[in-house]
Amino acid sequence: MEIRNPKANRDYEILETYEAGIVLEGAEVKSVRLGRVSLKEAYCKVIDGEVFVINMHIAPYEHAREVPAPKRRRKLLLKKREIKRLIGKVQEKGLTLIPVSIYFNERGWAKLKIGVARGRRKHEKKEILKQRDIEREVERELKRW
Repeated sequence: MEIRNPKANRDYEILETYEAGIVLEGAEVKSVRLGRVSLKEAYCKVIDGEVFVINMHIAPYEHAREVPAPKRRRKLLLKKREIKRLIGKVQEKGLTLIPVSIYFNERGWAKLKIGVARGRRKHEKKEILKQRDIEREVERELKRW
């Protein structure tokens, strides 16, 4: 199961994506497996040469003894050269790091797909929504025939 960030493709133009491991505590893994994660307000930040995801909400697991804070910052696991590349990209004007989706790979490890993104302006968002509506209408018409 993959949990996507609904604001990622609407509010940002994603230029590159990276797959990062994520450090989770105890029962957070079970909550993520149940899909009880929200990426809406989340963003990534480089702090002291390490990348963290901030404001990602993982709902507490009901049967857990110890419950970590739902919106604590969580460390992302990336290679040094990837972190250096991300630092260079973020220092460019107007680029930011956002979480795109969270999922489990074949080995059962929690992975967070992060994107180097540029924010869209309001009129750009409207244009994209219009284009999507037109594409849907065209698909509907093609299905009728």
